[in-house]
Amino acid sequence: MNSAILLKATTGNGNDDYLRDTSGAYRRERRSAAGIALWVFMGVATSLFALFLTAYVMRMESTDWSPIAMPPQLWLSTALLVAASILMHLAGARASSASWHQAYVLFIAGGVCAIAFICVQLWAWQQLLTNRVSMTGNPAASFFYLLTAMHGLHVAGGQIAWAASMRSVWLGAAGVHAATRIKLCARYWHFLLAVWLVLFGTLGWLTPEAVRLICGTG
Repeated sequence: MNSAILLKATTGNGNDDYLRDTSGAYRRERRSAAGIALWVFMGVATSLFALFLTAYVMRMESTDWSPIAMPPQLWLSTALLVAASILMHLAGARASSASWHQAYVLFIAGGVCAIAFICVQLWAWQQLLTNRVSMTGNPAASFFYLLTAMHGLHVAGGQIAWAASMRSVWLGAAGVHAATRIKLCARYWHFLLAVWLVLFGTLGWLTPEAVRLICGTG
């Protein structure tokens, strides 16, 4: 469902009439609608992550809570997502200046880095499972798998929109229309990075003692 909304926001309705339309007002209206739809989607996703992080913090006070060591692969995946966000931003900037070849190369590279991010996240999961950190029995481990899986699904949804945008551009969408799609993908990549940095910081360094200190209950 979320992937469908994101795909709609970043690629428009896919109608050939839109590509053929020469009305500047109509194009501006479509770009505005797509941008608003993406903001709404990111707002809903942010609320979802906030709810789960709140549950994570509340659950830390339980007696069966046992912190887990973060797998070192997460540093690599974080670097990949940072690179993906930077590449997408540069792609949008190149598209704005009509440097299309550079924009497309950077756009492809940003998507590939996001794919690599998912692969490294799965590698981190494998490392934890090898170390007998199961998905059940320890709420800290359960939340780690849950939150990273949720984020991974949102990245995968972004990959669907990225692939659809690549196909559209390859089939001939150019100019302002192509630039808009690239910029929307870049905006979503920045969102994915921001969410991941919050998750990584929370999962890796937030402790029950820190929560009690922040809340003034320690």
